Amino acid sequence: MNNPDSMLRQQALDVHRNLLGFYGQPTWRPALSAIDELISTILSQNTNDRNRDLAYNNLRSHFPSWEGVRDAELVEVVTAIRSAGLANQKGARILAVLKEITAERGSLNLDFLRDLPREEALTWLKHFKGVGPKTAAIVMQFALGVPAMPVDTHIYRVTGRIGLRPMGMTVEQTHIQMEKLLPPETYYAAHLNLIRLGRELCHPRKPACPACPVNELCEYYLGGKTGSKSNIPSG
Repeated sequence: MNNPDSMLRQQALDVHRNLLGFYGQPTWRPALSAIDELISTILSQNTNDRNRDLAYNNLRSHFPSWEGVRDAELVEVVTAIRSAGLANQKGARILAVLKEITAERGSLNLDFLRDLPREEALTWLKHFKGVGPKTAAIVMQFALGVPAMPVDTHIYRVTGRIGLRPMGMTVEQTHIQMEKLLPPETYYAAHLNLIRLGRELCHPRKPACPACPVNELCEYYLGGKTGSKSNIPSG
């Protein structure tokens, strides 16, 4: 009898390989330092990449260093990051994180996280208010080079449709699920290609299933083809 867990891992790996064949090996933007990536990712919450980058670049141009941001008045930070949306909330969150890191570490250098066990480093990042599993995983994978699988709204939707997670699984639980299903060396490319799939083809409404490179691995598509709707999530 086939092992369901083994079959699901094979399905996830096949999805990853199909996406590599379709999109190629993806490349993240130039790597930032861990503290830079942390602030950039906080700015990215509930907005798009363009607005995040505008806010991040504006913040960096207005202050000579992160210490300068930390010591600034809230209104100055909020004004600088207005384009990211939720500026009052994000500004307060950024100031709090910078001040707490300084209080705990004596500086704003996060390179020490590379020397910690992976789970300990993730836990340390997540103890700051506003730093959840996705933000912590992005810092680990893309700034520190430590394998982690961030799950955003696109990956959450796509993995539910494909059938790589139970429909009732939370976003937080999906981080753990995907890291169990895929080998660590695939996290980088899998994360970026799944996001691209969600943005370009697997839309929240009216997904372009016939053009999808993983449709023959997808419960949503196969359920629709056979007339069964039991595996098709709402939305």
